[in-house]
Amino acid sequence: MGRAMRIEPVVMATMLAGAALLGGIGVPAAHDAHRHAAPADAKPKAARVTLHDIQLVDVDGQNIRFKSEAVENHIVVVSFIYTSCTTICPVTSAVLADVQKRLTKKLGERFGHEVKLISLTVDPATDTSERLKAYAASFASPAAGWLWLTGEKPQVDRVLTGLGAYAADFTRHSGAVLVGDARSGDWMRFYGIPNPTDIVERVDQLIAARSSSGLADRR
Repeated sequence: MGRAMRIEPVVMATMLAGAALLGGIGVPAAHDAHRHAAPADAKPKAARVTLHDIQLVDVDGQNIRFKSEAVENHIVVVSFIYTSCTTICPVTSAVLADVQKRLTKKLGERFGHEVKLISLTVDPATDTSERLKAYAASFASPAAGWLWLTGEKPQVDRVLTGLGAYAADFTRHSGAVLVGDARSGDWMRFYGIPNPTDIVERVDQLIAARSSSGLADRR
């Protein structure tokens, strides 16, 4: 955990492919100013989060409450993106695409049932369900287990605040990725561009912790 990031060849290929696919979304050059809230080499840290049960919207335009329906009692990996970003957001999404493949292979049907990925836009005013769906298609496989969420700005901002990811200027939002267990309340924040291996290892640790504490498979 916390070691310098290694971008493996398959991950790099995914990143480059994803960046190329973004050309069809109409990315404004003005949004290249995206900044990080922490240096890329910052070590993962325990995080305190508040899960607000606020209504958001998925890529199919369906209403979904964040705490009780999106997160539920899952182990989740949460990223924060906006579709007009041309720097870290497509890279972070490519990392999660690699995580999705690894967890699907490792967990089978448990991925989407016990473990889930969630990507939340920080620019809901621009990122409609349709726009977010087009963006997601560049990264996510059709398999269940990865939710992409938008919604009305006040609601999205409140959810982001609870997760420690809100920024008044969304182009300067934190590039951190959250990994946590909604049942135990054990959360960790990965800064910069996390290594997919580290994220999967953290998910494994949370699954093991559930098993040892008797929380596994409890609905």
